Amino acid sequence: MANRLAGAISPYLQQHADNPVDWYPWGPEAFAAAQERNVPILLSVGYASCHWCHVMAHESFEDSATAKLINDDFVAIKVDREERPDVDAVYMNATQALSGQGGWPMTVFCTPEGEPFQAGTYYPPEPRQGMPGFRQLLEAVTRAWAQQREGIEESAHEVVAHVEGATVLTPAMVPATLGTEDVEAAWERLLPEYDPVNGGFGRAPKFPTSMVLEALLRIQESTAFVSHLRGQAGDMAFDSLEAMARGGLCDQVGGGFHRYSVDAQWVVPHFEKMLYDNALLLPAYAHAATLVGDSRRALFTRVADDLVEWLGREMTTPQGAFAAALDADSADPLGQRVEGEYYIWNPAQIQQVIGDQDYRQVLRMFHVTDPGTFEGYASTLQLPVDPDGLGPDGPELYRRARELMREVRAHRPAPARDDKVVASWNGWMVSGLVRASHWLGRPQWLDAAVRAAEAVWAIHLVDGRLRRVSRDGAVSDAPATLDDHGALAEAYALLAEATGDVTWVERARALVALVEEHFGAGDGGWWDTADDAPGLWTRPRALDDNATPSGVGSMVAALRLLTRVTGEESYDARADRAVRTQAHLLRTAPRFAGTALADTVDRLVRPVD
Repeated sequence: MANRLAGAISPYLQQHADNPVDWYPWGPEAFAAAQERNVPILLSVGYASCHWCHVMAHESFEDSATAKLINDDFVAIKVDREERPDVDAVYMNATQALSGQGGWPMTVFCTPEGEPFQAGTYYPPEPRQGMPGFRQLLEAVTRAWAQQREGIEESAHEVVAHVEGATVLTPAMVPATLGTEDVEAAWERLLPEYDPVNGGFGRAPKFPTSMVLEALLRIQESTAFVSHLRGQAGDMAFDSLEAMARGGLCDQVGGGFHRYSVDAQWVVPHFEKMLYDNALLLPAYAHAATLVGDSRRALFTRVADDLVEWLGREMTTPQGAFAAALDADSADPLGQRVEGEYYIWNPAQIQQVIGDQDYRQVLRMFHVTDPGTFEGYASTLQLPVDPDGLGPDGPELYRRARELMREVRAHRPAPARDDKVVASWNGWMVSGLVRASHWLGRPQWLDAAVRAAEAVWAIHLVDGRLRRVSRDGAVSDAPATLDDHGALAEAYALLAEATGDVTWVERARALVALVEEHFGAGDGGWWDTADDAPGLWTRPRALDDNATPSGVGSMVAALRLLTRVTGEESYDARADRAVRTQAHLLRTAPRFAGTALADTVDRLVRPVD
């Protein structure tokens, strides 16, 4: 029997609609039920393409004994973090404060009013590797709620105060201007985090950091810096982009990129493919292709072409917008869900597809080995050398092998597609298509951008206000956040510049006006949620770039573009005030301030054509 999630638009919520857990969607009904029953809330937050979310669902939420513990002693709320990033952000801050770590699935125990007092991520059904079992945890929380409620509530109040305090900006954190010294401070902090051997920043797991790479490309082409620094910035960006393009992070057969690499060498990805990663990497590769002065230009161009081909083949919805993600998991030959099964190969499979004469060359080309690079039985595909490095027949063999392998792979059980449309993610993809179309001379990409932009505007604008998510043309009640407005305003301003159609200017202006009316924080920046959005116990405010640009970063980019297409310098002045709210982050943690770094570089001197 289906639970309360059966009517949800979110595919993630619908995945849980037949659980024996009596799930509620996020909303006042759930909190009223907890208060009426006087029981704590179990809040579970995840997303449709999350591997460990599927694991915990199968082990615990589909188990009738575990479900009985939950239903008897808790009100259970299930949230799609991609539909409600505001809920996710607030409770992720609490989870990190309580446990010292974060991730998904996020598992939070709250008072009936929603204040968190215990939190973690994935829990196995039984104790394992130092983790408590989930049933064990449920029983412990139930006992504590009955015996130590006063202490629990006091602890929850402290967590709330901590999370609320983290959004406060002091005057010292918001300088009058940003300039060369801020870029130099950011540079000094970025250098030690760069991996000169493998490219990219930080250690495993390693993420694309697209916003930082774009900032480095802008330093490389700027006349505001000495040639040595420009050359070093360019090398860091080019080497990182090349390493990702040649590694397992890139889908060497189908195009596009996976979420992140579990190792520092970019060999084994976490296999879900997210629209936003590809939206941000597309313009980075196209931009780099125009700047790099060696054979990597062809590699970067091919990566961009493959990505857009994948976007059209697998991610475009009937309405013309773009779907959110492809799952990490798919079925193996025994019907079991296995992470990465769709994408991995062993030598025997390659031999069967390619034939005896050429398969050894293809094994070398894609670095497919025995016992393999993934879990000891298969390999992710890599491209350690260019095909023309394999002899005169290399390029043709590469083309033929990819075509044959893609055809065979198409008959494997495919990863599920999360086909919801997220406003901000579509905005970033539209912007990426517009920019890449210009840089690489692909006018058809501009046509795809226009179709997607029209679809989002037609579906997601309801009674003059923007909504965040739709599916199959039906829009969710979830209100749009700051990044939704900023990403779409940036995309529409770019379309205005590319097409000359003033309709896009007016739409960008309208979105900026909504932000100014409903999101202002009073210190030059903005909150992530509107002043009339359904209430949380605090309004989230994230100044940092993570997997996606911050809301303020997207808004600043939109404002700069509006100045460029309208000539109205008031938009520039507004952007100047907003980006200063990121100054402290830029100076102290620039890996999470790529948008602010890129904007500051641009303001020092415009790039040379």
